Amino acid sequence: MIETDILIIGAGPCGLFTVFEAGLLKLRCHLIDSLPLAGGQLTEIYPKKPIYDIPGFPHILAGELVDNLIKQIEPFKPGFTLGERAESIEELDDGRFCLKTNKGTKHIAKVIAIAGGLGCFEPRKPPISNIAEFEDKGVEYIIKEPELYRDKKIVIAGGGDSALDWAIFLSDIASEVTMVHRRKGFRGALDSVEKVEQLAKEGKIKLITEAQVVGLNGNGHLHEVTIKNKTEGEFTISVEHFIPLFGLSPKLGPIANWGLNINRSAIEVNTEDYSTNIPGIYAIGDINTYSGKLKLILCGFHEGTLMVQSAFKYIYPDKKVQFKYTTVNGVNGFE
Repeated sequence: MIETDILIIGAGPCGLFTVFEAGLLKLRCHLIDSLPLAGGQLTEIYPKKPIYDIPGFPHILAGELVDNLIKQIEPFKPGFTLGERAESIEELDDGRFCLKTNKGTKHIAKVIAIAGGLGCFEPRKPPISNIAEFEDKGVEYIIKEPELYRDKKIVIAGGGDSALDWAIFLSDIASEVTMVHRRKGFRGALDSVEKVEQLAKEGKIKLITEAQVVGLNGNGHLHEVTIKNKTEGEFTISVEHFIPLFGLSPKLGPIANWGLNINRSAIEVNTEDYSTNIPGIYAIGDINTYSGKLKLILCGFHEGTLMVQSAFKYIYPDKKVQFKYTTVNGVNGFE
């Protein structure tokens, strides 16, 4: 049995940074994650993807950000239960919570912070009848190692930020990048759209809009894709990798049965402190929802910071929070 002050469900960037903020208030933290490594999606899906909106970093690779966050919280010695999914929860007679994982591990905590990102997730797959035959044989839904595509012919399908960002990034690695999108316009950031269009003018990316990939062919490994275009009809091109980036399908999993107020697979919270409808349970990061919600890492950091202040008052109702600046006390002053 593991006992702690704050039990954090989700060891992604928001969960990790919450450990730091809690540590400043001398609150102990333990993190649970169904993935085998800390870092959440950044580690499992996007370790080599550059991130541009972290304050103080013009750009930083997702994996490097995770490494920095883990180093930042080392002084506070958090515990980890990795490779186990939060399964059930009950409130004890003394007001604490007992959470069990799918492997039977029990955790006791005064406060629970749900920082599960998108929850349990799986990639959205295009409706191509034989796509399963080529999974990991030329079809990848997640880019973990960009070097896999060096000097290769690739097709990226999608029109959001992930598709745009990877098309830009891989244009300097792959021998040929073709981007297929079913609409004429893109849904991603304007700056990324402009970069892709400029790379298309320079011949570094081939853009095929108002089209979609409808067929895959190969012998043990993908060799070509069939594209259906609004003006040209169906045609095939030779490729070595097809990467459909249509986002992730979020599923709350067992958390959906905990009695929390749920809205479209996200947990409703009070923006004063990101508390849920159950006292002592909070939700931060992509897994929560409220008016004006932005699913950005830096917003999750803000939510975690305010949540910890409220959690301290919940755990110690008779104590006053002593807010101190780290520039004055450093980290060691809070240990």
